[in-house]
Amino acid sequence: MPTHAATQLMFEGRAEEAINLYVSLFPDGEILSLTRYGPGEGGSEGTVMHAAFRIAGHHLMAIDSPAAHGFTFTPSISIAVRTASAAEVDHLFANLSKGGNVLMPLGDYPFSERFAWVADRFGVSWQLMLDPAAA
Repeated sequence: MPTHAATQLMFEGRAEEAINLYVSLFPDGEILSLTRYGPGEGGSEGTVMHAAFRIAGHHLMAIDSPAAHGFTFTPSISIAVRTASAAEVDHLFANLSKGGNVLMPLGDYPFSERFAWVADRFGVSWQLMLDPAAA
């Protein structure tokens, strides 16, 4: 297998909920694999031991950490999504900002006429942009 890079997201019990939201928002969204913790396997039974999924051509992985940790996601790393339509930016913004935190409101900026930066309800940061070439 050739070298492959993917974004890894670590949750504490909500990985499957997040994955299901993300794949539902993109036409090519797909869960590629999902393995759950079984009895005595170190994590809470039924939570995600390892998952691989794809959104907008980008491969991601996710786990539910069996260990509590003193950190979570940070906006200093975001999943950046460039779309071909303002309607798609609006759709992603509406769904990803629900229950989350708007870091930069949906609007017209010098670098894109339709842009928003949000942290979703799981804490994952997203930069949503109408591709300037599509405008």
